[in-house]
Amino acid sequence: MRRRKLKDGVERLLAHRQWLIEAPETLKGKWATTSLDPPVHLEIGMGKGKFITTLAKENPDQYFVGLEMKEEVLLRGVEKAIELELHNIKFMWKNAQHLNEYFDSGEIFRIYLNFSDPWPKKRWAKRRLTHENYLKIYRKILGVDGELHLRTDNQGFFQDSINRLSGKGFQLKNVDLDLYRNRDEYTDQGIFYATTEYEDKFKEQGLPIYRLEAKPYSPTFSSL
Repeated sequence: MRRRKLKDGVERLLAHRQWLIEAPETLKGKWATTSLDPPVHLEIGMGKGKFITTLAKENPDQYFVGLEMKEEVLLRGVEKAIELELHNIKFMWKNAQHLNEYFDSGEIFRIYLNFSDPWPKKRWAKRRLTHENYLKIYRKILGVDGELHLRTDNQGFFQDSINRLSGKGFQLKNVDLDLYRNRDEYTDQGIFYATTEYEDKFKEQGLPIYRLEAKPYSPTFSSL
């Protein structure tokens, strides 16, 4: 679906500069010295921000960063943070291709990939956020106890992600082919689940949500 551009989207976003990390490359290797203490949770492709702002509200002692390259949807996330009066979240109007320029080894506690564009055609494979090029970066920036959490409604993307993650040094756990079929079980375990706007829509339609968690075997990535 083609997104609707806001004529004044950039101006409105930049009016909230205090919520933006405009030069994240200057923080590489220094995230532990920022005004908000780690652990750092990073959502890549945060869309309108419902998921990341909900997590930030529920976990005030942790630090959340939402990355999004589409200014008109990033603006919605910033507006949610303002409305909720959050003090433990910042936003990056950047492309995930450059993550290794923003974070040093072990600086991220958790990465969230929620309903990423599946880029289904074979010639688009390198654009998928679970392509080997991205996995190499994730393994470098995740800490010793770091994890990647993925949710999607796209079965093909999910299967491709499983194959790539398991083949490139990630240990999979909590692989779920229908998240909401087992939600009561997770709730009983005291696990809190934030949702995205897409997730709410798919859930109402009764569509399965695929989910997994992945942990690097080691915090440093060996050669591919």
